[in-house]
Amino acid sequence: MSSTFGTLFRCTTFGESHGDGVGVIIDGCPSLLPLRAAEIQSQLDRRRPGQSAVATPRSEADQVRILSGIEGGLTLGSPIALLVENSTQRPGDYGAMSQIPRPSHADYTYQMKYGLRSASGGGRASARETIGRVAAGAIAELFLQRSHGIEIVAWVSSVGPIDAPEIDPLTISRELVDRTIVRCPHGPTAQAMEEEILAARAEHDSIGGVITCVCRNVPAGLGEPVFGKLGALLAQAMLSLPAAKGFEIGSGFAGSRMRGSAHNDPFVMKGERLGTSSNYSGGVQGGISNGEPIYFRVAFKPVPTIGREQATVDFSGEPTLLAAKGRHDPCVVPRAVPIVEAMAALVLADLTLLQRRMG
Repeated sequence: MSSTFGTLFRCTTFGESHGDGVGVIIDGCPSLLPLRAAEIQSQLDRRRPGQSAVATPRSEADQVRILSGIEGGLTLGSPIALLVENSTQRPGDYGAMSQIPRPSHADYTYQMKYGLRSASGGGRASARETIGRVAAGAIAELFLQRSHGIEIVAWVSSVGPIDAPEIDPLTISRELVDRTIVRCPHGPTAQAMEEEILAARAEHDSIGGVITCVCRNVPAGLGEPVFGKLGALLAQAMLSLPAAKGFEIGSGFAGSRMRGSAHNDPFVMKGERLGTSSNYSGGVQGGISNGEPIYFRVAFKPVPTIGREQATVDFSGEPTLLAAKGRHDPCVVPRAVPIVEAMAALVLADLTLLQRRMG
């Protein structure tokens, strides 16, 4: 089972959704990076369950414990081990579903691949696995901030049929994003999104959405031609997330409707460096960062585990009805915002170290 991400800045996540705990081991983080547990915890708090009416009611503090790799507030250069204990596991919620593969979930595919699966929750397919990603991403982000002043901000840009108006990627901040519980920085749209999510919950259903992310102050030169392209690595990172179903960078699919004369990004002087007057490229050209903000979107499907009764079959093929019990998000996107930021940070930290090695 592949649970490791990265080449030089590597993280390996571990744990199941209803086991004793989840966490991550980070290898390759440079030494002498100032780091406090509170700087990791702040992002975990944005991801944790039970934080609002539009999230799962599972209540977990998600307090991180640093087991190794940090001493006196500085990274040692050795592996960093982080652990978050599961305090409110309820595997009994899944007893009735043990012989029924949930529609559009990973129960069937895990069983076919490994011959068994975690008996409760989603195991490694659960979004609880992403705790390790967020913790590792928080460290990667601190490294990027202190080495290049890189800023990464993500926000909810759509829920179901509700789209937010265009948000300025140059001025958006996490403070603005976190002013609403759905993490959409446009107040009237955020209210409509909240109502849409609560309506799905009331009907024992779920709904999907889109997260937009911008990475600012990324230097030109990160990424490799051909198979190590920056856009491709971001796509791999984002599509490895639970419930992620689509990725586009820059103009994305909308660019296919444009002519080259409109889509091209003309070069201009920006102070002492070359830049572009538009950014349909999303900050990446030829697979390499060009110094403009990196701008991309990730689409998330509706949560597959729902309380509404569904006709399906059990593992023996016998028809049955399934109405899932347990505590589930009616929409993943508000809590997925820091997860998207974390995966972007992990990609950029890895490429930054690779670029240093070349130099």
